[in-house]
Amino acid sequence: MAQAALDQLALDELRWLPAGRPWQKSHELAPAADRLAMVAAAIDGQPRFVLDARELGRPGPSYTIDSVRELQAEQPGAALFLVIGQDQHAGLEGWREWEALVDAVTLAVAARAGDAVTAPAALRARPHRSVVLDLPAMAVSATAIRAHLAAGGAARGLVPAMVPAGVARYIDSHRLYRPPAPPTRS
Repeated sequence: MAQAALDQLALDELRWLPAGRPWQKSHELAPAADRLAMVAAAIDGQPRFVLDARELGRPGPSYTIDSVRELQAEQPGAALFLVIGQDQHAGLEGWREWEALVDAVTLAVAARAGDAVTAPAALRARPHRSVVLDLPAMAVSATAIRAHLAAGGAARGLVPAMVPAGVARYIDSHRLYRPPAPPTRS
């Protein structure tokens, strides 16, 4: 998705902002330090990808609008795009200050191959800027990958476009997304 955004939108850079405490998640999929390390591994060697850890230092839940406001203050006049998937797009009305968010950015919605992107009713009723990013077909989803890992499968060897080699090594070496090991008996 990130590479599609760089290529299709001709961006100067694409910032990766791992959420400190994602407000939409009822549980944490991986600790913040691990998510930061995995993003660093995923974007290693990509000069136009920038790791931005601002949300990790923020107390309380992470809200996209807070980061957008900070970026606007740091880069006045810059055209900001928010790259999101269809699932986030469909639930955008539930985001904190979503109206201010769509006023501040151009939504870049990643479309799964062959799927049409349809905005939720409230978003359709509000003037905003959006573009659709065309993604290549993927043989596996992130949900399926997490399920594979939770069942004890290895990350190495998974679809490289979904799990870069450095990220797979990190996941395997830190045993992320797996159930806790059973207690040992002595």
